[in-house]
Amino acid sequence: MPANKDKSGSVAALAGTSPAHDALAVPIYWAEAKRELMQRDRIMNKLIPQFGDLHLRGQPDPFTTLARSIVGQQVTPKAADLAWGKLLAVCPTLAPSQIIKLGAVQLSGCGLSKRKTEYILDLADHFKAKRVHADLWSEMDDEAVIAELIQIRGISRWTAEMFLIFNLLRPNVLPLDDPGLIQGISQNYFSGEPVSRSDAREVSANWEPWRTVATWYLWRSLDPVAPAA
Repeated sequence: MPANKDKSGSVAALAGTSPAHDALAVPIYWAEAKRELMQRDRIMNKLIPQFGDLHLRGQPDPFTTLARSIVGQQVTPKAADLAWGKLLAVCPTLAPSQIIKLGAVQLSGCGLSKRKTEYILDLADHFKAKRVHADLWSEMDDEAVIAELIQIRGISRWTAEMFLIFNLLRPNVLPLDDPGLIQGISQNYFSGEPVSRSDAREVSANWEPWRTVATWYLWRSLDPVAPAA
């Protein structure tokens, strides 16, 4: 995965079902996207076959996805996994109401910083009070979902874009704030030279409307043995 490491998980609404009921399912657009990317982009034509049948795999629950993203922000994967494991131990179902019931003291006891504790509680409050419309996100366009998510403390545009990729399985997300994407473009398209956002946009123009898929393969090129991302 990319350098931020607070990756969420994703899933698109398949044939009218709600997002990510089957986290192992291949996104319905994946085969078509691979074929088109390989036809029009020489780097993708070399890169995609290296990963066989691997594909983007989703995380089914919106609240859990966002909570996991917050826990993982600005820490190593090992530290994030440890804190997440402790949180699940005291709150196995991870429902918003249960998070609120736990309160700041118990959340902090899971290894969360004061700020992350506040973020998790604010996220839970948004879900419990229905100030976000998770049941409608699968029908909303990308920017509308992002606009709603960034109203929650601790949810940046990058985190919202990861949610689009890993929970809603949106096919055309380009997370320009993601270091892994920029590094992947640098290594694969510019021989390791520094890459600007403008450079990234120019390269990605050739990926439309499958920028999520191209991004995923660039992540894999940096971290090929990462599980189920």
